[in-house]
Amino acid sequence: MSATAASLRRKIATAGDLESVVRTMKAMAASSIGQYENAVRALDDYDRTVQLGLLACFRQPLPTTLRPRKHANDETIGAVVFGSDQGLVGQFNDHLGDFVVETLAKLPGRKVVWSVGERIQVRLAGSDLDVGVQFPLPNSIGAITTLVGQVLQEVENRRAAGEIGQVYLFHNRPRSGAIYEPVSQRLLPLDDAWQKEISARSWPSRNLPEIMPGGEQTLFAFVREYLFVSLFRACAESLASENASRLTAMQRAEKNIDELLENLDSDFHRLRQSAIDEELFDVVSGFEAYGR
Repeated sequence: MSATAASLRRKIATAGDLESVVRTMKAMAASSIGQYENAVRALDDYDRTVQLGLLACFRQPLPTTLRPRKHANDETIGAVVFGSDQGLVGQFNDHLGDFVVETLAKLPGRKVVWSVGERIQVRLAGSDLDVGVQFPLPNSIGAITTLVGQVLQEVENRRAAGEIGQVYLFHNRPRSGAIYEPVSQRLLPLDDAWQKEISARSWPSRNLPEIMPGGEQTLFAFVREYLFVSLFRACAESLASENASRLTAMQRAEKNIDELLENLDSDFHRLRQSAIDEELFDVVSGFEAYGR
């Protein structure tokens, strides 16, 4: 009996320690969600400014150097996929991986995937896609800028070498009423359809903009910022979704641990009460035998 009680005590202590770890991870995930969601909201005004700048530039003829270039491998698609480096995120990488495979399967040509996060790379490695460079996932808002610079450099090098034509972004985005949803965006090329989409927007005031001399350099600067904002937003939304998924997983784990502790406590008290009953029975039996 004592050995069984000792075993239950160890299980209760272990479950209590695990619950403390889970609560800590919950707090960290909740804090991180707010951090990344604030970063996404902070991008809204900047993104609007960049797109207004592009709108102003498109009032002039588009420089020939910005027009899509034809290469032998224009049919090759490069895909940047933001996943996770760490586990305990439920089906975060599985759902995104399935979405990437299904979406790219509908597009013609060869596909090369650049993964951001070790877990999503492992998930995509089992598909028919050509998995290329893997980038480490940032662990803070400040580190996203460095990652975006590395990704843009890789994309530019591949496009300059004529190895890819189109570039797509894939990531999980926070969604109201759900944890997240996988989304995609065509990042490059910046073709006539993209220009028409920007140009179709209206200027927010009656004071129409005027581009000073050096308009081509201004346009290229806005294009760089447009690409930067697109990648930064995708990374921040992915990190917010990852932590939301981790928070949900920790909430389920905490509930399961609470139920386990409740069952263990019940078993321990029942065992303890049984031992007390046995001892009382022995005392009563001894007393009755003594009385005879």
